Amino acid sequence: MKTLKYFSGGKWLDSKTEKFMDVYNPSTGEVIAKAPCCTQTEVEAAIAAAKKAFPAWSSTPVTKRAQIMYKVRELIEANLDRLTELCATENGKAWGDALGDVLKAKEGTELACTMPTLMMGESVMNISNGVDTVLYREPIGVFAGIVPFNFPAMIPMGWMAPGCIAAGNTMVIKAASFTPMTCMEIAKLYQEAGVPDGVINIVTCSRNEADLFLTHPDIRGVSFVGSTSVGLHVYSKAAAHGKRVQALCEAKNHALVLEDAPIARTAAGIINASFGCAGERCMALPVVVVQESIADALVDAIVKLAKQLKIGPGYQKDIDMGPVVTAGHKKFVIDWINKGIEEGAKVVLDGRNISVKGYENGFYVGPTILDHITEEMTVGAQEIFGPVLCIKRVKDFDEGLAIMNKNEFANGSVIFTQNGYYAREFQKRTDGGMVGVNVGIPVPVGVFPFSGHKRSFFGDLHCLGKDGMRFYTESKCVTTRWFDEHEIKKTKVDSWDGTI
Repeated sequence: MKTLKYFSGGKWLDSKTEKFMDVYNPSTGEVIAKAPCCTQTEVEAAIAAAKKAFPAWSSTPVTKRAQIMYKVRELIEANLDRLTELCATENGKAWGDALGDVLKAKEGTELACTMPTLMMGESVMNISNGVDTVLYREPIGVFAGIVPFNFPAMIPMGWMAPGCIAAGNTMVIKAASFTPMTCMEIAKLYQEAGVPDGVINIVTCSRNEADLFLTHPDIRGVSFVGSTSVGLHVYSKAAAHGKRVQALCEAKNHALVLEDAPIARTAAGIINASFGCAGERCMALPVVVVQESIADALVDAIVKLAKQLKIGPGYQKDIDMGPVVTAGHKKFVIDWINKGIEEGAKVVLDGRNISVKGYENGFYVGPTILDHITEEMTVGAQEIFGPVLCIKRVKDFDEGLAIMNKNEFANGSVIFTQNGYYAREFQKRTDGGMVGVNVGIPVPVGVFPFSGHKRSFFGDLHCLGKDGMRFYTESKCVTTRWFDEHEIKKTKVDSWDGTI
């Protein structure tokens, strides 16, 4: 077992804390590392290192910053298998899911490589008589990133660090205590690529120390991914202290399956969306709203496919679904299943008592399907963050859409249909910020923003895409005027000179 260091000012340092947090291999239940709960002094030192690095880094030409990000991208590609194995080991997700996690970090890095184009401003010559105006995008300063356990590569090193850094800012990331190692390994690649000392810093700490990010005068903005309760706290407190905030929070995504949907292909898409990453993703599909006329057939098809999923250690390449992240989270998920049963749900597939031979101490929950969920049941309304699929039955499109839009979360929404009219109506009328038509996980590629709505997001600018660039930059308008002979001779101008 190793004791992890934290990364500050270009150095990997031993924390002086007396408190450490266990990092598990969820597949075996074993503790594989201990992450330091960095002290307030150490977190403040990381912020100071980022502040110190900002002037030189922000003055580095954006083309040079992009070239360094190209090198980061090459190093991620070269270390793909090693990073995938580490991600699967510390998080528990199946190899294919872990590979996708790392590839999404690469995708975010590739987007950052285009920063010279993204940061291009706007201009108009002779906007007023003899007046030209140019708008520039400029870096802002030190940003903080607070990340969850479920995507240890994609979120800190795909959604946050690449865009922040390529835009000319510096950053301190609070890595997830349960899954910090993948993030740290990619940070080492940043070093190898030539990112200067202090531009990126990685700490692990408790919520108390992380609260420093929300109030510290040298932090200009905070990017957060996690629960809605904490996200609302981050948004409210950081914004009250004058900081930019993007808080990506919980979800309870629904799919509406109409009676014309091809059942076999739809069921396959639902399996992937519901049980991929063991359901531990905010774009998972935990609720299917299906027309009553095909409900029995669809449920039968889903159950049949779910029973075929091979469950085991995530780092074994032939596994379809790994464990959840901790023993505590396993209990949380099972408690929700029990609550759904108490509320009257019908269990058509039960994953509570699954055991994987040779890995009996792992944190496994099998695919679970609860049918006949009504709107009075909380199990169909609140985020479970595990491999639990709820089935709601409706009579038609309008009833299904109304149920979906009633939910307080609106990250994603999906429709399965071959009917163009209903697909178009769904796109217009759904509250979901990311919409899928026959696509179970409607996450757009990184050139578009991750655009959750309602209580799934707090802030004004989403991560990734042009929104992400705008979040990490601010605009500056420069208006210039050069006097001709007539202007030079003027001895009096009015108060709106040059502007109208």
